[in-house]
Amino acid sequence: MKVGKQRTPQFLLILDSKVNSSNTKRIHTKQKSSTVKIYLFTVSSLLPSYLTNSSLNNQQPELASCCRKLLPALNLRSPFSKTTSLLAFSRQTHFRATPISFPCIIEEPTSHGIPFLSNHPNPEISSFAQKGFSDITQEIVGRAVHGLCVKGLVRLKVTHSNTLITMYSRFGHIERARNVFDKMCERNDASWNNMISGFVKVGLYHEAFGFFREMYGHGVEASGFSVASLVTACDRSDCMLREGLEVHGFVVKIGLIGDVFVATSLLNFYCTYGPVSLARKLFEELPDRNMVTWTSMIVGYLDNGDLEEAIGMYQRMRREGVCCNENTYAAVISSCGMLGDELLSHLVLGHVVKSGLESNVSVDNALISMFGAFGRMEAASYVFDHMDEHDTISWNSMIAAHAHNGLCEESLRYFYWMRRINKEINSITVSTLLTACGTMDNLKWGRGIHGLVVKLGLESNACVCNTLLNMYSEAGSSADAELVFQKMPDKDLISWNSMMARYVQDEKCLYALELFAKMIRMRKAMNYVTFTSALAACSDLEFLVVGKIVHALVVLAGLHDNLIIGNALVTMYGKSGMMIDAKKVFQKMSNRDEITWNALIGGYSENKEPNDAVESFKLMREDGVPANYITIVNVLGACLTLDNLQKHGMPIHAYIVQTGYEPNNYVQNSLITMYAKCGDLKSSNYIFDHLAYKNSITWNAVIAANSYAGCGEEALKLFAKMRCAGVDLDQFSFSLALSVTADLAILEEGQQLHCLATKLGFKSDHYVINTMMDMYGKCGEMDDVLKLLPLPINRSRLSWNILISAFARQGCFKEARETFHEMVELGLKPDHVTFVSLLSACSHGGLVDEGLAYFASMTTEYGVPAGIEHCVCIIDLLGRSGKLAEAEIFIKQMPVPENDLVWRSLLAACKIHGNLELAKKAAGHLLELAPSDDSAYVLYSNVCATTGRWEDVENVRTQMGSNSIKKKPACSWVKLKDKVSSFGMGDQSHLQTEQIYAKLGELRKMIKEAGYVSDISYALQDTDEEQKEHNLWNHSERIALAFGLISTSEGSPLRIFKNLRVCGDCHSVYKFVSGIVGRKIILRDPYRFHLFSGGKCSCSDYW
Repeated sequence: MKVGKQRTPQFLLILDSKVNSSNTKRIHTKQKSSTVKIYLFTVSSLLPSYLTNSSLNNQQPELASCCRKLLPALNLRSPFSKTTSLLAFSRQTHFRATPISFPCIIEEPTSHGIPFLSNHPNPEISSFAQKGFSDITQEIVGRAVHGLCVKGLVRLKVTHSNTLITMYSRFGHIERARNVFDKMCERNDASWNNMISGFVKVGLYHEAFGFFREMYGHGVEASGFSVASLVTACDRSDCMLREGLEVHGFVVKIGLIGDVFVATSLLNFYCTYGPVSLARKLFEELPDRNMVTWTSMIVGYLDNGDLEEAIGMYQRMRREGVCCNENTYAAVISSCGMLGDELLSHLVLGHVVKSGLESNVSVDNALISMFGAFGRMEAASYVFDHMDEHDTISWNSMIAAHAHNGLCEESLRYFYWMRRINKEINSITVSTLLTACGTMDNLKWGRGIHGLVVKLGLESNACVCNTLLNMYSEAGSSADAELVFQKMPDKDLISWNSMMARYVQDEKCLYALELFAKMIRMRKAMNYVTFTSALAACSDLEFLVVGKIVHALVVLAGLHDNLIIGNALVTMYGKSGMMIDAKKVFQKMSNRDEITWNALIGGYSENKEPNDAVESFKLMREDGVPANYITIVNVLGACLTLDNLQKHGMPIHAYIVQTGYEPNNYVQNSLITMYAKCGDLKSSNYIFDHLAYKNSITWNAVIAANSYAGCGEEALKLFAKMRCAGVDLDQFSFSLALSVTADLAILEEGQQLHCLATKLGFKSDHYVINTMMDMYGKCGEMDDVLKLLPLPINRSRLSWNILISAFARQGCFKEARETFHEMVELGLKPDHVTFVSLLSACSHGGLVDEGLAYFASMTTEYGVPAGIEHCVCIIDLLGRSGKLAEAEIFIKQMPVPENDLVWRSLLAACKIHGNLELAKKAAGHLLELAPSDDSAYVLYSNVCATTGRWEDVENVRTQMGSNSIKKKPACSWVKLKDKVSSFGMGDQSHLQTEQIYAKLGELRKMIKEAGYVSDISYALQDTDEEQKEHNLWNHSERIALAFGLISTSEGSPLRIFKNLRVCGDCHSVYKFVSGIVGRKIILRDPYRFHLFSGGKCSCSDYW
């Protein structure tokens, strides 16, 4: 017969790239007697030229390679005789397609080539007649078969074309799928459905909607399959809530709500966008519910963290007689593991065995995860070892189980075995491994896996990137986490939530809120986790307004009934000092757990409202909610005074013993802290000494307790004992010890701690760096402060505050103000502490107008409410400058209630300027607020003495005696190496007394010759002038000065400390001495830092 222009296909024999000579089948043909005309380009002639075609080699190298491998295996013989065919090829006429006649050896394909494919050794190809392109797993094979169809050797039926569309979509080539669709002469509903599904598969969600409209325009009715694909598009996009709701309305309108595919996809959609109550409502309204819809609801509750509801749905499902499949059991088993309910898990396991699904891979994988969650690794290993088959999820589950239990090396070992048996490594595998590496110790493994992620081409996978982000965050490498986030090509909801949470943990609340605002602008989907992080970022008084806006957004999103959101709101208002609002939220919550009560009690505790904290604790127990150790810690934290100790603290301690919380380490630490804060350091130390087990937190608690009680030296001794005991020092240990050295202004110990912290790897820790800066600042070493100071772009607000405070303490008031303005220009918002340091700098620098301007802008421009500390700074500012009347008016108009600090500051100003009348009034108010405060008597007595009112001085002293109030004796000391030498007024107890007083006489003579004249107004005794001058030279700071000069080498800095405010005349003496001996002298008192050098003081005599 004649075949005309039909050519023998070149692609027919190269379909399977894995075919070799051992399994190649010869194509048997039956020779017919008739002859036909056919073109010279037969298989035997065209295939070699096809293989050498440069275009093919360049454009399709893999296909060309495949052909070359097949060529020797085919063993093709020429259809011509040796003489005929070889002569034909030897002539140059083959460039013209000259038809010749020869006996036909190839039978015309029947059924358009499908029998050829049916005999193919590759099962993916041999099943083409029945399944089309459905079974094809390799793109190159699918394209080769498609090539046969294009050549016309295999006719494409509509069903085959539909599977071809699906195949190209599966491989991500949606444009090729659309091309196939457009060229189809005949289409059915499946053609349109497959195209919509293809758009969804490749993430072109809006295009899927456009194509659906095109389908509808062609008069094709919507089916359950097409509508389910649209709902799935809305579900996966995370930002198509409105479109999803519109599709739901359309479904109801056309009557497809009973379709199982549509119902299931709608349930998944509502579970994704939340709240799950909407999905539940839809579920209850479904006319028919089957196993799939029930399972979707269980999975929805599981994914949203409502584990008890998931279990409840399962129990109801069983009561209604609905059978469970492996997906149902896998979800329920996972819920049991996350709930930590082992009893329930055994019950479900019994159901699994009864149903005969105990050998199902999905169920076994869930069991491995569940046992891992319980910490029962032997059981998890038993399930794994006895599985009939292991898929990738099985290996991933074992890796995850070990990771969950902190067994990083075991996780890596299973990963190694997994790779050795050539199991597929997917995004879940590396994500699970990364979760095991989220610590500083395991970060090196995490970085290695990060490299593997890049090697495997998974760096664009959102799940993997999210896990990388979390790993770096948990390991404390925030910069790496931020870099991963910025480089992510596609960020999903988890990405945004993770980055927000990281910013909140790093106290970069402004960054977190900026990210939240960006999500709103980009119309990104949000869930309860997003709002929880945003509320946590607002847990500061300065962000209160933003917090209320987020609260409003929560209500608009319909998440106000979410328990976790409610807890976050109570916490946010509590930390912002708004306990009335916190209580309102608490009372409106329909459901409360122990976390809710703890948030309320913790809020009262932080705001120093012990009565309300204890009352809430009682109500919690009456409500039947069991207290946990966090509850106890919060209640103990509310006790701050001796009265609190007797009224609340000790009864709570008795409750702790009664309920068995005494062995809890956190409770023990809180007891140590509570007794110390209430003034009973002895009980704190007693509890510590009698503990059988002491970890770093316990040691830190007792160090902090001694530091709080003013026993700095004992705190440093405890730090040394902690190290000798072999307990690991952490950043908090160093922060506490450095804070003690800062308060004591002992530079040498501070430097030793600096070296030790560097040696142990804490030199880059945020808290340690800041406490080091504070220590050097309080010791007068401004150069060291600047060396440690982070770059402005990496500088936290705490670092800026410490820098401003250090400049102010050094008398560098201009630099302090410049630092403040630089901080603001860089976008950091000043807080309560910033303005305390800034106003203190203005007060000590005599910058009255500037200080008042800063105070005004604090609330109006920066939104920082005025606190008592700010008001004390303003009173001090006005009082030092002699504006006592303005200071008194300010006190009357203060936005906060006055306390003892207010009147003490005014009384000190009255002493400077000799205002007896106002001093008497201030002293009266001070004694009302603090009857046992010796400073009120002493300051008023000094005012009386300064103005010559000696009778009043005597009356005050008599009153002190009758009230059993003693003045704190003045004391100065010098530390040399590991020995402290202290001196009192006129002290002669030192072994070097003779040399000390000889040096004093020498200094007295030297400075008088230099022009010093004593100011006897600072001698507050009713004696003659000569005796007054003699008394001045008996002041403790002068004795300490003389001792320091004879005990240290010439030219070295000298550090002297005093427990009371330095005498004005002694201040003059120090200035003269520093100029004469040519040494830097640092004098530290409780109020100021004085750096004397070259006859001048850093305070500029304004102190």
